[in-house]
Amino acid sequence: MKVIAGTREFQIKEPTVVTIGKFDGRHKGHQKLLREMLALKEQKGLSTAVFTFDMAPAGVVSGKNQSLITTNQERRNNMEKMGIDYMVEYPFDQQVARMLPEEFVAEILAGRMSARAIVAGRDCGFGYKRAGNADLLKRLGPVHGYETVIIEKEQDEHRDISSTYVREQLEAGNIGKANELLGEPYAIHGEVVHGNHIGAPVLGFPTANLLPPPEKYLPRFGVYVSRVLVDGRYYGGVTNIGRKPTITGENPVGVETFILGLGENPDIYGKNIEVQLLDFDRPEQRFAGLDALKERIELDKQYAEEYFRTHPCWLQGESKGK
Repeated sequence: MKVIAGTREFQIKEPTVVTIGKFDGRHKGHQKLLREMLALKEQKGLSTAVFTFDMAPAGVVSGKNQSLITTNQERRNNMEKMGIDYMVEYPFDQQVARMLPEEFVAEILAGRMSARAIVAGRDCGFGYKRAGNADLLKRLGPVHGYETVIIEKEQDEHRDISSTYVREQLEAGNIGKANELLGEPYAIHGEVVHGNHIGAPVLGFPTANLLPPPEKYLPRFGVYVSRVLVDGRYYGGVTNIGRKPTITGENPVGVETFILGLGENPDIYGKNIEVQLLDFDRPEQRFAGLDALKERIELDKQYAEEYFRTHPCWLQGESKGK
């Protein structure tokens, strides 16, 4: 997949089927759009291209930081997994926010992206004050020479599947429901960093520490059963998300995982891993001391081991890198 980022001066020369959106989480609704794009690619011989912004437009307009279920890098990984050919992360600022929707279609979608087909959701919005919509895309199609395909919203129990819906479930710790809406496990990617070194020497087992970027939307603080991708292989895991309240001092929000079956002295510092959350075990809590914490973590490990005994499919096979 070719990523076009950090510039407004680009040109995709080959004809494309395009979709637009934030694609935060790549939930089942997003996947419906992307599958339609891939079908048109096969039918018409078009390349697939996704248009999005390099930062959340709402954050620029409001001046407030916006959290994301998927970071920009995670979004790229997701699109590559789907087999998308081009990913455009367009720089967003106040000038772009004032772009008229007709201008956006003519100059960017039909012009720079060479759109011959555009796939969009029924509720899509683009351009100044999101004045552009599905009807406008259809009206402008004959003018600019592209076909318009409008996709109805994917629903769950009569509710539209959206990033907001996913966030609600993550905040409540309903990781099973969130994963159902996402169509895949909620994941955190990152480089393994050094923590406060109490895992192996004090608690008796090593852990992998990730420090997610501040814009990453995290679920309810607590302990989760997880699946961890290391060097192309999946392992079971026990993951704590939070501030480690039992440990003295100021601890940043982190993601700490004990990886089952990786050995006593795994050489994973500096490696990029993926932690997928599968099941909620318990809320994060403060213990009387490290001994009590160690006892509780042993129970957490047993909980995870029992989970994988009854759900062995999560550890079968290896990642194909897509």
